[in-house]
Amino acid sequence: MLQIRHLQVTMKKDLRPLLEDLNFTLQPGDKAAIIGEEGNGKSTLLKLLYDPALAEPYAEWSGEIHREGMLLGYLPQELPPEARELTAYEFCCQSPGFLDSSPKEQARAAAQLGFSPDLFYADRQMRTFSGGEKVKLQLGLLTLARPDCCLLDEPSNDLDIETLEWLERFIRESQAPVLFISHDEALLENTANVILHMEQLRRKTLPRHTVARMGYRQYVEERFQKFAHQEQLARKEREEERKQQERFQKIQQKEEHQQNAVSRQDPHGGRLLKKKMKAVKSMERRFDREREDMTEFPDSEEAILVGFPADTAVPAGKTVADFTLPRLEVEGETLAQHIRLYVRGPEHLGIIGKNGAGKTTLLRQIAGELLPRKDLKAAYMPQDYGETVDQELTPVEFLARTWEKEELTRVRTYLGSMKYTPQEQDHKIRELSGGQKAKLFFLKMILDGANVLILDEPTRNFSPLSGPVIRGILEDFAGCIISVSHDRKYLGQVCDTLYRLTPQGLEEAENQWREQR
Repeated sequence: MLQIRHLQVTMKKDLRPLLEDLNFTLQPGDKAAIIGEEGNGKSTLLKLLYDPALAEPYAEWSGEIHREGMLLGYLPQELPPEARELTAYEFCCQSPGFLDSSPKEQARAAAQLGFSPDLFYADRQMRTFSGGEKVKLQLGLLTLARPDCCLLDEPSNDLDIETLEWLERFIRESQAPVLFISHDEALLENTANVILHMEQLRRKTLPRHTVARMGYRQYVEERFQKFAHQEQLARKEREEERKQQERFQKIQQKEEHQQNAVSRQDPHGGRLLKKKMKAVKSMERRFDREREDMTEFPDSEEAILVGFPADTAVPAGKTVADFTLPRLEVEGETLAQHIRLYVRGPEHLGIIGKNGAGKTTLLRQIAGELLPRKDLKAAYMPQDYGETVDQELTPVEFLARTWEKEELTRVRTYLGSMKYTPQEQDHKIRELSGGQKAKLFFLKMILDGANVLILDEPTRNFSPLSGPVIRGILEDFAGCIISVSHDRKYLGQVCDTLYRLTPQGLEEAENQWREQR
């Protein structure tokens, strides 16, 4: 069993505590999900459990982590820079499970994940593969290793829907316990039987964690009911206290008035009133003690996102995109042909397809046509944020344009409303979590007044508690959305039209997830 005792974790840079006194045991049969808002330390915890050296540059910890004799399988959220320069075969050779496996076992692992076993031996550099292909390859290596425990950091990121369904079966049927981080609500609902919820309260100065041995949907519903009951009780007690205080003040004023009147007429007749005033003071102290024992209002970390203004609408008859492409190619390989995409007005469309089909490449080319248009205000959110953003900038530098005092105040106010601490506002973007970077992109699109959003996996880095909020904002967006996504909740709630990218082009697809709305 993987055991954690009295674990405390603190960020080195700003001394912000991430965890305090965490005690947790991952037991056989556990499919435990770590959830929480962006930047709360979920990936840091997973790194500490696998290899503390991975988190040592930026976090310090104390407590006990017992994993002796266990073979841990770890899927990182992102490949380290040095791994991206390796060929697929060189990368695979770093895995003992791959070196010890037979061709038959490799073929079986590849078939389960929907890729050719030749991928294990490819001489292409890892950085040239799509996000989903990288995740599939790592999952294939993990299954070949047969670990005693699986630690998965965002395993659903970038996976096509067919592989997501395989991943759900893999987690549910795994003989080894699984501890995973995911922002995919459908995956959480279909797999998790233990929830570890990490929160940062009071402007990220107070960490709190909750361990619940139940499914995700039950946890969310019970948490909501508990907080609603607590808030109702707190409001009722405060209303009773207000009425009590009103009665008390009337008594106090009456006694003070009588005392003043008696002391002027009969100085010796005030003794009885003094006793009454003493009783009043005693009553006041009792009320103070009762106030200390009153039910607190629920303290929870809620997802906060700023919505788009109403003036971002696109007229219903306006042609947003009339895009044609004879061939979609990547490094000389033709992935699709005869692509045609026609978009009018405030349409919200999603593009799906298998990993490696060329969806991200297609979206880049669409963005290349729409971003220079003067009759539109288009914005592009890539899957890899480093594609369009200087990672050495701070959030304030990324969002500011004129650098006037009024603008800087506005930018910092917006960042604060989205729960960036003053310290995080001055961190380098590369130091932020994926979800914090995603919030930056949304904030920039809002501040720039974009009315056409070109989004590549827009929800992939938002926590499952933030997911409903961001979906609601995009569903209500009055402009046009052209997006690539594998998020089934997003596809069902936000997208009016769905296309599947195939080698023969874009084919309109049935949105089977709408019934999940």
